[in-house]
Amino acid sequence: MKKIILSFVLLFSTTIGFAQKSDLGNWLIYFGNKQVDSKWNWHHEVQYRNYNAIGDLEQLLLRTGIGYNLTENNNNLLLGYGYIHSQNYTDNSDSKVNINEHRVYQQFITRQSFARVKLQHRYRFEQRWIEDIDFRLRFRYFLSINVAINNSDIIDKTWYGSMYNEIFVNDDQVFFDRNRLYFGIGYKLNKTAKFEFGYMNQFLNNGNRDQINLITFINF
Repeated sequence: MKKIILSFVLLFSTTIGFAQKSDLGNWLIYFGNKQVDSKWNWHHEVQYRNYNAIGDLEQLLLRTGIGYNLTENNNNLLLGYGYIHSQNYTDNSDSKVNINEHRVYQQFITRQSFARVKLQHRYRFEQRWIEDIDFRLRFRYFLSINVAINNSDIIDKTWYGSMYNEIFVNDDQVFFDRNRLYFGIGYKLNKTAKFEFGYMNQFLNNGNRDQINLITFINF
């Protein structure tokens, strides 16, 4: 366990040094899931997003929700809430503007397995209150693929490849919001913890942004 944690610390340190010399963003992400019983689960997450290295905050995202398994481990409905604090640069300036957002969301996740390959589909509908004056609706579709590398399945002590694509669409104004494409490498330590390191590109209406992601998943 100590060796795994040390490896990710060193990897993160390398990421920080690389980000300071480029336009790459840096996202630190924690996903937690508490299985209350065979049907109910509690999801919670923290995402600390930076324009470059630590100290240049882009967004702090806190999200939680209560989920219900329609079938064991494969189909889950969830009702959740998110608080998002953003610090956005104004055009052609080093100045930032602070934006606070509250979200209520509903989602459905379905999972499939094909030997080494794990698929996950997530459909999420968001109601967004931005600065308490702007209300928006948004739909998101997320497809992820994980492939076991050194074992026939993603079990304890398994390296795996990870890829996902997520598209965001709005109810009005600009229909296309963004698209996120991600590639990474992960390590499942045991049934409780797994880690991922990857690269993500966000395609936006006015351009695109690169991100380096360091992700921790904890089940308890």
